[in-house]
Amino acid sequence: MAPFRKGPSADGRTQTESLDLILENADTGQEGATSRAPAAAGVAAVFRRNRTLWIVAASAVLSLVAGLLLGRFLVSPADAAATAKPPAAGLVTVPVEFGRLSNDVTIRGEVAYADPVEVRIDTSSVSGAAVVTGQVPEVGAELKALSIALEVTGRPVIVLPGELPAYRTLQVGVSGPDVVQFKTAVRSIGLDAGDPADPLFGVEAANAVAALYTKAGYAAPASEEDSNESLRTAQESVRSAEQGLLAAQSDLATTPAGPTAVEILEADNAVASARRELAAAQSADPQDPVQVGATADALKLAELRRQQVGSDRTDAPQRAAVDAATTQLAQAQEELARAELAVLPALPAGEVLYLTELPRRVDAVTAQRGTILEGPAMTVSGATLGLSGSAAEADARLLKVDNKASFDLPDGTTHEATITAVDPGEADAQRWTIELLPEPLTPEQIQELQGSNVRVSIAVGATDGEVLSVPYAALSAGPGGETRVEVTEGDPRDGDGTRTRLVVVRSGLATPGAVEITPVDGKLEQGDLVVVGR
Repeated sequence: MAPFRKGPSADGRTQTESLDLILENADTGQEGATSRAPAAAGVAAVFRRNRTLWIVAASAVLSLVAGLLLGRFLVSPADAAATAKPPAAGLVTVPVEFGRLSNDVTIRGEVAYADPVEVRIDTSSVSGAAVVTGQVPEVGAELKALSIALEVTGRPVIVLPGELPAYRTLQVGVSGPDVVQFKTAVRSIGLDAGDPADPLFGVEAANAVAALYTKAGYAAPASEEDSNESLRTAQESVRSAEQGLLAAQSDLATTPAGPTAVEILEADNAVASARRELAAAQSADPQDPVQVGATADALKLAELRRQQVGSDRTDAPQRAAVDAATTQLAQAQEELARAELAVLPALPAGEVLYLTELPRRVDAVTAQRGTILEGPAMTVSGATLGLSGSAAEADARLLKVDNKASFDLPDGTTHEATITAVDPGEADAQRWTIELLPEPLTPEQIQELQGSNVRVSIAVGATDGEVLSVPYAALSAGPGGETRVEVTEGDPRDGDGTRTRLVVVRSGLATPGAVEITPVDGKLEQGDLVVVGR
């Protein structure tokens, strides 16, 4: 039902006034009425008793008539759209853009500390239970070279850089790649353990072990008891051999041997005298053969006696004693050298922890002070926050190590990163792994980013500066194979946008949404409208 309105009627009266007039006329009559019939009186009485009802009914009738009249002149939006004619067909254009253009590969990356590793400590060399006695690190602590990762039965587990896990005790005489790793590791902290290219663990390496423990603030590992006893025995043997040699040398020095100087001189004089006598006998004239023969025999006897002077006195036994004492001393010294090597410091496998890419961050600790160490002691990761994502092979082949990338921080700002590794998928895997290193972050940013997944954009091609660019659809080929764009002339709003001209361009860097262009024949500027459809 239409609402009751008090608008004016055709004669200027309101609807209420018109109804009052009807009732009044029904009650008293108008000029020109001839009589008040009983029926008219009854009608008037009905009007007076239901005045409100009749007013509402009259308003409804008037509203219906007004609505029918207005419907002939008013049209709804839906009817207007249904009866509207389509606009005239025109050109679809876009403006020429001017700015830096880049072709990006987009991946999703997980933000986390890189290369998590479970730390296990070799406790096979520990006598008794391997009880954790101290130096348990806090989560978030950094482990670097010379850090103490843990203390087991009062002994330290010293962190050193390296990839090969410790698997045996390093001591004098052993050789292998683990020796090379040890020499290289201690050299990085300023200790000389010998030539790293030499795989033999020698005295220099053993001395470096002692220096390593001094730097770490602990005593070097104790030698085995039998080694110390062997050393004492060897030292005593050397002292005894030295005393024996001194005694033999003294005995040799006091033992007379061979002729004395007087005896030698007397024998020499006898030989010389016999020679003179022989010469005199031979020069006599006449010569006496008997005399010559006798003097010749005398000379031979003198020479023989000269040769045998002092031969009955010898020191051969004393000299043999000296030789034996010398040999015994040499053997004792060799034993001492071996015993001294045996007591040099050794590096137990359970007291060193080799980790790559130091420093490392402690992510979780399972070892507890006062408990027996079983299983992994802790989990560590790279101390630097990294980004790790994956890409399809086609996209990954566009990426190179050292390529720059960017991602959004929680506050909406853009942060730079650098690709550190592009690894192909294993076996039949189609997606390649992409590792990135963000530029330095604040502790607050690290806390917000850790464990999050971010969108990473990696530019695989970019213009040197700002260039003109258009969508692919704006390019067309000319009759000679040249590349063109169609530029509109005038303002389409003025009805003057249907005139176009062709501009020959040279295309450049292409991206998924646009392509770089350089005008070759014709004028082209930023904001010019180029045709992309009709």
